[in-house]
Amino acid sequence: MPRRRWTLSVLSLLLLLSLLPIASSLRPYFLVITKDDLADSPDSEPPDDSADWDDFGDPGSASDEDDHDPGSWRPVFDSSSSSSNSSSDDPREALYISGIRAMISATSFGDPNALDSASSDIEAAASAGHPHAQSALAFLFGTGLAHPQSRPKSFLYHHFAAAAGNMQSKMVLAYTYFRQDLYDKAVELYAELAEAAVASFFISKEPPVIEAVRIHSGTEENKELLRKSRGEDNEDFQITEYQAHKGNAVAMYGMGLLYYYGLRGVRRDYAKAVYWFSKAVEKGDPTVMELLGEIYARGAGVERNYTKAFEWLTLASRQQYYSAYNGLGYLYVKGYGVEKKNLTKAREYFEKAAENKEPGGHYNLGVLYLKGMGVKRDVTLACKYFLTAANAGQPKALYQVAKLFQKGIGLKKNLQMATLLYKTVAERGPWSSLSRWALESYLKGDVGKALLLYSRMAELGYEVAQSNAAWIIDKYGEQSMCMGESGFCTDTERHLRAHSLWWQASEQGNEHAALLIGDAYYYGRGTERDYERAAEAYMHAQSQSNAQAMFNLGYMHEHGQGLPLDLHLAKRYYDQALAIDPAAKLPVTLALTSLWIRKNHADSFLVKLIDSLPEIFPRIEAWVEEVLMDEGNATILTLFACLLAVLYLRERQRRHAVAPLQPGGVPN
Repeated sequence: MPRRRWTLSVLSLLLLLSLLPIASSLRPYFLVITKDDLADSPDSEPPDDSADWDDFGDPGSASDEDDHDPGSWRPVFDSSSSSSNSSSDDPREALYISGIRAMISATSFGDPNALDSASSDIEAAASAGHPHAQSALAFLFGTGLAHPQSRPKSFLYHHFAAAAGNMQSKMVLAYTYFRQDLYDKAVELYAELAEAAVASFFISKEPPVIEAVRIHSGTEENKELLRKSRGEDNEDFQITEYQAHKGNAVAMYGMGLLYYYGLRGVRRDYAKAVYWFSKAVEKGDPTVMELLGEIYARGAGVERNYTKAFEWLTLASRQQYYSAYNGLGYLYVKGYGVEKKNLTKAREYFEKAAENKEPGGHYNLGVLYLKGMGVKRDVTLACKYFLTAANAGQPKALYQVAKLFQKGIGLKKNLQMATLLYKTVAERGPWSSLSRWALESYLKGDVGKALLLYSRMAELGYEVAQSNAAWIIDKYGEQSMCMGESGFCTDTERHLRAHSLWWQASEQGNEHAALLIGDAYYYGRGTERDYERAAEAYMHAQSQSNAQAMFNLGYMHEHGQGLPLDLHLAKRYYDQALAIDPAAKLPVTLALTSLWIRKNHADSFLVKLIDSLPEIFPRIEAWVEEVLMDEGNATILTLFACLLAVLYLRERQRRHAVAPLQPGGVPN
């Protein structure tokens, strides 16, 4: 809750100047599936001849991220990208890539003229019918970069780009429909996007997740998490690398993981991952054996070799590394690296994995029972396996459960639930790599580039990106390199952009974002003071069980600010705040005491004193900031305090130096 209102409650009763604030942290939401979600006729048949249900895909069909994210900005950042190394005879493509590079450079260096030039290139390519340029132009219109902000134009260009296959525009449209509760439209797009994301996943483990790093923790920069995300410049990485070179097997394995998955800001490098895994496997670690099996099956950094994959997975399984059973089962399903397909052996391996609480085992068994592959078809049992794997966070299982909800097979048709689950999976697709470049830019101090990339991801519907972009604008202000319709953002443009981003984040469960919006309207920060809109924002945060919002609503009911004057409702909100967060005990107790005084001594001087504090406190706060905290005054006060301390100590020393007299005046 706003600290000032906490403090006012304390001042009104104890004349204290500060209080312990209630901790505010983001709480994840959970999707709960009950018996009511089960279909009345669970044995309804899926179309067996449909590719929709081929969930043991061929890893060879998904060899490059660019195949699943056409029009990606990846070539601008990654020289190893196939798109960046390929030549195109299409002049529109060259104009598009040139425009994207120039746009990123312009925001990085804060050059409005260069941004206008880049925008012209992108618009020229878009006008010539280039779909990816249309997607970029839609972003410019939607954000208000070098163009007047226009949601209709943004939607129209995204529609054109999506129709031509641009996946990021499909993400934008899906998120737009999702916000409008148009689940029948959103679910179709998110289903396609989730399918593309699943196609890029690894075969026997979860995919390499692009870590969603929240660069702030409310009002302050998240320094510890950012320190750990500095890649090879991080001290922890350097220590691990040193230990690995000294022959430490755990460190070797750790180095391999960092390069294989691209974790903590480290650039993904399969060749280096294979090098360190090969070193670590000499120590006999079954975890490394399983990963090497996966690497050979996928051909990541090595030539694909299913025979070697089978050998490594077998060695890992003999040492009771249960994830390896999934890889072995997969090879038997496809007939790779083994004599022939054997669904019975595949099921046995999946069952071993499931018996040892390996989520992939549950997922794979779900596919077998759903399709009747080597077993009697049982949709109810398939749902059970999928739900178990989904509860463990297995992304392909989330995708499968979403599909069941969408089609009403095994589970009652529920487009809202299907959309939510598809969205969760779709956000793990290759387009999420933008967050890597955004974080890397921020860590290098390139705030302008970071803001641009987070803004692009925010448009795609990523809550963390929405929160990060809004925080950069609020935190850095004029130094955020925020670009508007013409030149740098005005104060109004910055406020409106941050407000929109915070509000979108709040819609997706970020209660802190709703609180910030409420505070902006309550105190008139960056906008005109509006108690009614502040109350609306606090209501939104309160619906997410936020104690601060509940206290704020109680305070507003107590004083009739933006809400009806209602002491009973005020007490209810104060009680709810305490029930949600025990840390609110002191301020809530003081607020309830204030309510008691207001109710039983309505005309007393205490009530007048309480009501006058909102006017008095800012003056006291300003005096402390401007006078006491002024650098010159603070130095003088410090020297004066030191002088008094010296005089006191000298006087005390002088008194102790005088020998006490004996009775009768005879000294000792």
